Amino acid sequence: MNLTELGYVAGWRLARALPRPVVAAAFRAGADRAHRAGGGGTARLRANLRRVVGPELPEAELDDLVRRGLRSYARYWMEAFRLPSLSREQILTGFRLAPDGVDRLAADVAAGRGAVVALPHAGNWDAAGAWVAATGWPITTVAERLKPEAVYQRFLAFRRGLGMEILPTHGGDRPAFDVLVDRLRSGAVVPLLADRDLSARGIEVDFFGARTRMPAGPALLAIRTGAPLYVASMWYEPDAACASIAGPLPLPDADSGPLDQRVRVLTQHIADGLSAGIARHPEDWHMLQRMWLDQRGTGDDGSRPAAGPPAATGTA
Repeated sequence: MNLTELGYVAGWRLARALPRPVVAAAFRAGADRAHRAGGGGTARLRANLRRVVGPELPEAELDDLVRRGLRSYARYWMEAFRLPSLSREQILTGFRLAPDGVDRLAADVAAGRGAVVALPHAGNWDAAGAWVAATGWPITTVAERLKPEAVYQRFLAFRRGLGMEILPTHGGDRPAFDVLVDRLRSGAVVPLLADRDLSARGIEVDFFGARTRMPAGPALLAIRTGAPLYVASMWYEPDAACASIAGPLPLPDADSGPLDQRVRVLTQHIADGLSAGIARHPEDWHMLQRMWLDQRGTGDDGSRPAAGPPAATGTA
């Protein structure tokens, strides 16, 4: 077992063994240390949040936002580590989806058409997935394949243990996209992180006034299957991780242009929806990697992404 895997294992065990207030205080202290140290991940978060809030926000207020952002990210880790020890009732009460979103997803699953949900790296997406599974809805998503393999396998086991079907981005028995098409047609919820492209095939979009790339998967899946496509906003309240969904987004029909053009248009609509939610809760956007195409320089070149779990990605 290498040091990275050992760190994850220790985190899972300690976070589950100790009382939540003790664990929460420890993770919050760690976030504050990271804020004071001002390393590469903190610098990238600062640059990304500056783009979100604009140049008018005073530097002192931006600094406070960055501190709260790191605390939110630490809370995500703490809660993710503790999820496997929670009962079904605790999972259901620890996450709140706005009632209209519950009604829409319930209707989509019941009708057998499934739903694609485009997510930001915000709030607690693992709690959201666990909540969907605990509600009794089938859920399938894709996780990027990271090294070391042992850590990747532990995260697969973690999420599968919560009731989620997790597909690898590559190396599976079938292409992930084909499996997701089948799952949607059988009524599954398919959540995909959609605010950052992890491949060389991303769609260039405008996002907070600058260009970035986002994955084509959510738009392409919705167009291919006709499944409703929603865009989620995710954030934290003191007592729960929360979310709302907007949509379904109008799907461009075949007469509006070739497939690649329709995917570009729909991905821009996803970007617009994601930006609206992030702007409402910027402190809960956990983007510690280079985000925009024009970002360069020390601490913002994306060369060493901040440590994190294999993300459920929109690259299918």
